[in-house]
Amino acid sequence: MNTRLDQTAVVSGQATAAEPAWRALVDAARAPYRAAGHFAWHFARGKLTLDPVFHYLFASGQIAPGAKVVDIGCGQGLLASLILACARRGAVWPAGWAEAPVGASVTGIDLMPRDVQRARAALGDAAQFICADMRQAELPPCDVVVILDVLHYVDHAAQDDLLLRVRAALGQRAAERPGPGKLLLRVGDQHATLGFAISQWVDRVVTRVRGHRAAPTHGRPLSAWTEHLRELGFDVTPRPMSAGTPFANVLLVASLPASASASASASASTPVPILIPATGAEA
Repeated sequence: MNTRLDQTAVVSGQATAAEPAWRALVDAARAPYRAAGHFAWHFARGKLTLDPVFHYLFASGQIAPGAKVVDIGCGQGLLASLILACARRGAVWPAGWAEAPVGASVTGIDLMPRDVQRARAALGDAAQFICADMRQAELPPCDVVVILDVLHYVDHAAQDDLLLRVRAALGQRAAERPGPGKLLLRVGDQHATLGFAISQWVDRVVTRVRGHRAAPTHGRPLSAWTEHLRELGFDVTPRPMSAGTPFANVLLVASLPASASASASASASTPVPILIPATGAEA
């Protein structure tokens, strides 16, 4: 159970021996969304099946058992649902994968009231979901921060400020329980011109289909992302995360060493959150 799969095999989907168990896990994770409506259930099915990032995160053990996780841009809570499904289906956890994140807790933050409502309808109080702007939302002390495909929605100054607050939240948790913190950040590589353009176009279409307004985006080349994270004290490993798609997505697995965590904790300052009600019409 503690043996890790080769990471290239995980990303490319070649770990066929684990596939039946993975499909069962996906089925368990999408099942609660029947309570959230027809759209939520079908979206969960498609996203969990087709997006390679979820397969990678769990097969390679990026989220440890008992971890405190903050999912920024959580949408309708798919990551939380997968984690909860791991606990329910521990007996059939895929052979050869890293240890299941049993006991991990998730705080999800999302700007869109409709998505937060879907998350709460599906998962109830099994995870915490906050409707808030990531630029002002309070980030609790945590072991892992996950940001998938949302940071480009705010300008570069706001991106830099959020990453500073992420580092502080990881550092605060390290002060409580020593150990490295981790940021799992998926971005589009602006240098890969065609793939980046395709991903941005699809992103805008999906945003509108989900009933939201498509906002301007602010990308960076992969080299700029990695350089900035290293300046903040993270050790960064890029992982291609577009298998089976025409996109230019890269997952940055960024570990914050204990020494950097201590520095971040000492300099942390937490802003007052500006919460957006989870009911009512969206802007």
